[in-house]
Amino acid sequence: MQKVVLAYSGGLDTSVAIKWIGEKYNMEVVTLTVDVGANDRDLDSIRSRALEIGAVKALVRDVKDEFVKYFIWPALQAGAMYQGEYPLATALARPLIAWHLVQVAREEGAAAVAHGCTGKGNDQVRFDVSVNVLGPDLKIIAPVREWRMTRDEEIEYARKNNIPLQAISTKRFSVDQNLWGRSIEAGPLEDPMNEPPEEAYAWTAGAAQQPDEPEYITIEFEKGLPVALNGEPMDGVALITKLNEIAGRHGVGRIDHIEDRLVGIKSREVYEAPAGMVLHRAHKWLESLTLTRDAARFKTKVADEYAELVYNGLWFSPLHQDLAAYVASSQRYVSGKITVKLFKGNVIKATSESPKSLYNFALATYDKGDQYNHDAAVGFINVFGLSLRNQSAIQLKGQTPDEILALGAPDAPETGGKSQKTEG
Repeated sequence: MQKVVLAYSGGLDTSVAIKWIGEKYNMEVVTLTVDVGANDRDLDSIRSRALEIGAVKALVRDVKDEFVKYFIWPALQAGAMYQGEYPLATALARPLIAWHLVQVAREEGAAAVAHGCTGKGNDQVRFDVSVNVLGPDLKIIAPVREWRMTRDEEIEYARKNNIPLQAISTKRFSVDQNLWGRSIEAGPLEDPMNEPPEEAYAWTAGAAQQPDEPEYITIEFEKGLPVALNGEPMDGVALITKLNEIAGRHGVGRIDHIEDRLVGIKSREVYEAPAGMVLHRAHKWLESLTLTRDAARFKTKVADEYAELVYNGLWFSPLHQDLAAYVASSQRYVSGKITVKLFKGNVIKATSESPKSLYNFALATYDKGDQYNHDAAVGFINVFGLSLRNQSAIQLKGQTPDEILALGAPDAPETGGKSQKTEG
């Protein structure tokens, strides 16, 4: 009998899938639970649950260190935030899970891999495309995409097949979380007119629970990578975990985003990413000290492209390899310390320093010790504005100042009433 390796979370969908795959495909199911830092799960009970339902083997792999080293840190160096809002927590974890699915499939001699993604989300693309690259000979089974059962129908299927339901969540939301962030959707969040209720949040304190005094923290970077927190050297997993705790209690990291999904729909997504928000801000502030103007400008374009690529499930593409090489090169001098103030949901820059800082006090100051050559500015302005003066003399000749002012001005919307002049 052929085997299939199922990415198993322990929830309703993948629990039902164990039984359903056996019935429909007549395959033995090996489950793989990949620990990317979702600390809300009891991994031992998940493993036992899979075996109880009918898996022939239930594997658990702790990949938190890999997740940080190969996915989170490169994305942080890139400044990758999808649509400027989302730090890509779920999107970054999917290719790593897919990589392990393929590795286990090879180890077990499996003919297929399976996942619990729906047919209208982004994750199905991330899993399928990654598996197609890493194991193009493997069949991909997506039970939820095939069966299209409602939640109530899944529960009834579970009852008929003696699938234990004790682990099924009674919450109103669909939640995915890992070390880098927490994604919350569905239920009342599907209506943008509904403010996210406090019960949707788990990592960040609400306004009433946040301290009334600010807290200062210092993050040290080497070549764009965080290496110490408040002077204490830490590995990536420990640093992110600690920062999630500190920033979370100040309410930092709540994101409410109307997001453009790859499959063509807009979706209301709520995220919690305390460490992610602090580290992205601090990293950006350190880059402002250490990158030249042209390098910083170009890197914003790379950051957007990198974020789109990750969001769209193209981690294992040649383009990602090319962008990653550029990003690594751009971080050669991004070393130093950033001190931030956390207060009432805000991340505020306090101080910044770098041994490779391009900030030159003698050139920047307006006070005593100013070494800037003010006389040189006249010649610079003359050359810089030459093309504009040439255009003005030829193309704007004869136009009044009012006409020039009005160029490109939008038409004022009609208000339905007559405008009135007010003097005074």
